[in-house]
Amino acid sequence: MPNHLTPPELARQLGIESRQVVRLCQRHAVPIYQGRIDKTLFVRSVTAGGKRLPPEASQAMLAGA
Repeated sequence: MPNHLTPPELARQLGIESRQVVRLCQRHAVPIYQGRIDKTLFVRSVTAGGKRLPPEASQAMLAGA
């Protein structure tokens, strides 16, 4: 399973919209390099910032990393 995902791929796994993914990246200083986001960095940064992601989706993403 790839570790770097596009915003739509990440959104699909989390069950949110891709625009929300981009906004969360901007808010929590998660870089988007060449249109891809490190999923582990995204989940850890966003949850450390106090945002709750769907628990089953974020745990499954981190387990596959």
